[in-house]
Formats: sequence, structure tokens, C-alpha cells
Amino acid sequence: MANHYAPLRVILLLLLVFPCFASEADIQCLRSVQQSVIDPNGVLKSSWNFDNRTAGFTCRFTGVECWHPDEDRVLSLHLGNLGLQGSFPHGLQNCSSMTGLDLSNNNFSGPIPQDISREIPYLTSLDLSYNGFSGTIPPNISNMTYLNVLNLQHNQFSGEIPPQFSLLTRLTAFNVAENRLSGFIPYSLGKNFTASNFAGNQGLCGAPLDECQASAKSKNNAAIVGAIVGVVVVIIIVAIVVFVCLRKLPPSEAKNRPMVGEMKDKVGSSSIK
Repeated sequence: MANHYAPLRVILLLLLVFPCFASEADIQCLRSVQQSVIDPNGVLKSSWNFDNRTAGFTCRFTGVECWHPDEDRVLSLHLGNLGLQGSFPHGLQNCSSMTGLDLSNNNFSGPIPQDISREIPYLTSLDLSYNGFSGTIPPNISNMTYLNVLNLQHNQFSGEIPPQFSLLTRLTAFNVAENRLSGFIPYSLGKNFTASNFAGNQGLCGAPLDECQASAKSKNNAAIVGAIVGVVVVIIIVAIVVFVCLRKLPPSEAKNRPMVGEMKDKVGSSSIK
């Protein structure tokens, strides 16, 4: 009988031990964030005290929201408007249960990690607006399929909006205004969000902004080609009709019937007179 209960005991032990490991990883995550950012106002230095190791102590840190007040498992980081500087924070992969990250209205700079979707895959909200982030927008953000909010406005991002963003079907808020982006706006994003969400990027084009020049030129070229083809087709049809009609005439009438060229000459000579 004891052997039958052995698997159950292992499962119960894992359920009890896993939160401890998860909490330690989250604590390490917050420690890495504190160490990797520049904090000129001392907000994180003063409020993120890792010496107090009572249950849920990190939940009382400024900007930290936990899943439960007594568990050091990070649900969201709200670090907006704290005057923070430096590169994108390190160690976020250890906050494995985090669903929200807000770094808005700070002075962060440099690129976003290209593997951001592996570091924080379960985000439903990512707000990096009003910073100095630069470089290209990582295409693998499209793998963060739970995203409802993606705010990247007022940074220095360049390049295109990744076409893979069409896969982010849960988005209810999306903003890339005031960057240095260029190229076509992915169709689904242009369909679901207004022009103000893309404004301030001189190189961006396509709905809901102005039509792309390349697209407009191609349409004009297509219209010209279409007109030429139409004229050629009409000439061919007329020539075929004339040819068929002449073949049906008796030989004597065909000889007496003036050819098209002769008729043109007569008309021209009569007009001159």
C-alpha cells in the first residue's frame, strides 16, 4: 500500500517546494533589475531592500505587484515615471510568471533584446513608451501571443513594423507614433488602429496613413499599360473585322471597294482643298 502512495507524496512535495524555487527566482529577477538600471533618484535603492526576507517582502517594493501578498512571485512591474536610465533591464527571465511590464516615461536607451519573447513570454501588457529605445523592433515580439497592449511610442525605433505583428490577434492597444519607422504598415494593424497610432514616422505608409509612393506609382504604371493594351486590342479587332468583311465580298466588289489606305488619302486630299 505504501508504494501506491509514493507518487502522490512526490507530487505533493513538488507542489510545496516549487513556490519556494519560483520565489527565489523572482527575488533574483528583482535584484538583477535593481543592479542593471541607473537610478539617479534612488527610488529603487531606497525601497527595494533585500535584507528583509519575510514572506512577501518584495510585494511591498515600489512598482512591484505580486500574485499574492504573501508570495514573492511577481505579477507585474510598474516602473514608469521613476527617472530610471540605462539599457533594457536585465534578469527579467527569472520573473517567469510576470504578465505586465511598464517602463514608460523614463530615460532608457539602446535596443530591446532580440529574444525578448523568450525572456518574458507571458506578458499581456508591454509599455516602453516615452523613452530613448533605439534599433529595430524585434520581430519575435509576435511570439508573445498573450499581448493585449503594446505601447512603443515616442522612442527612436527605426526600420519597419515587423509584418509578423499581424499574428498578435489579441491586441486592443497598439502605438508606435513618434519614432523613425519606415515601410508598409501591416494590414491588420492598419485596419484595427487609427492614424494617430502611427503618426510622426516620416517613412511609414499605407492605411491608415497615406498610400505608399511605390504603390501609387505601380498603380499609375498599371493604368498606362492597361490603356496601351486596350488600344492595341481595339486596333486588332478592327483589323480582323475589316479583313473578314473583305473576304466575304465578291472579287469584283473587293477590287472596286477602296482600301482603308486609299480612303484616308482621299479624305486627306479633300480636306486640303
